[in-house]
Amino acid sequence: MKEQHNRRRNAYKAANGHFDFVLLIVVLFLVAFGLLMIYSASSYKAGLDYGDPAYFLKKQLLSTLIGFGALIVTVRIPYRLWKELDLWIGLVGILVIPLVKIPGLGVTANGATRWIDLNIVTVQPAEITKLCMIIYLAAVIAKLGKNIRTRKGLMIALIPPTIAAILIYAITKNLSSAVIVMGIAVAMLFVALPNYKVFVVSGIAVIAVVVGVVLYAVSGSDVESFRLLRVQAWLHPEDFSTDKAFQTLQSLYAIGSGGIWGKGLGQSMQKMGFLPEAQNDMIFSILCEELGLFGAITVIFLFAILIWSCMVIANNTEDMFGALLVVGVMAHFAIQVILNIGVVTNTIPNTGITLPFISYGGSSIVFLLIEIGLVLNVSRGMREQ
Repeated sequence: MKEQHNRRRNAYKAANGHFDFVLLIVVLFLVAFGLLMIYSASSYKAGLDYGDPAYFLKKQLLSTLIGFGALIVTVRIPYRLWKELDLWIGLVGILVIPLVKIPGLGVTANGATRWIDLNIVTVQPAEITKLCMIIYLAAVIAKLGKNIRTRKGLMIALIPPTIAAILIYAITKNLSSAVIVMGIAVAMLFVALPNYKVFVVSGIAVIAVVVGVVLYAVSGSDVESFRLLRVQAWLHPEDFSTDKAFQTLQSLYAIGSGGIWGKGLGQSMQKMGFLPEAQNDMIFSILCEELGLFGAITVIFLFAILIWSCMVIANNTEDMFGALLVVGVMAHFAIQVILNIGVVTNTIPNTGITLPFISYGGSSIVFLLIEIGLVLNVSRGMREQ
């Protein structure tokens, strides 16, 4: 009997260790592949603008090393400590956003003020907010327990991420990050609440609003709103080929020219000044051009493994706070991957959103790796249990 118990315990530990190993290996591969693609996509532009083809690669490599350092620290700190700091963390996630408006601190790039300059590094507050809201929501939902089903409980959980999303959109004009923050909140509440009717009704209402906006945008009325013009450019990109839909069309050309196997790594033509922000939001199209449909499906498959690993860890964690942390991280990755690929393929209107681990972005890679550190920390705690 004791021997059978030991076998089960060893099998349980081995299974959990396996999923930790898979998650870590997938992340390491995505990060390494992302560095390779950033160099490939940016070398032409970096050589022209900065005289160094590896300019963007070097900056991303530095941020990646900082990110892995933060990941190691995050894994070492018991994740339950963050539960006691939930209110402060939620407050930080909200108050950090207006910092971009402080003269000398806020940084403007490509017409958008979305970063703060800390001398050593430049940080995007929206990335901090996403992490803070995951921790806040996990702690609050775990503390409320069954009270989360009450109206007051829902308000306590929803008000901070809603305020954060509104501030992100109003101050930084970053609609995609605002959508991600609310998407994370909805996903975590969906897991915590047994009554799905609220989500079904809310989903129908959101779809109705989106359909209404699209119909208004194509109604023929004088549309001057930047967002509504984006909708028109999404539906009829050929009519906006020189401005609003230029980036989208160049992205589609890159994807189409890649075929099944691609032109070969480093052989993209669209990155030669044709596709704006090739190393940022549109790096997936360069990936498709150089590595073809095969490369695109491989990367999507790796993201699917990452999300699946998170789901397995969440399902096998007895601690509610830990499980919700993993759910929040899983929702963040899933939403951001779907939005980025949707934009690049013109499935949804164009809005600036990076592809996790693959796109260029210092603060993005640092906070993504911190989130992976949280997941690995929860998994380690699950083994100890």
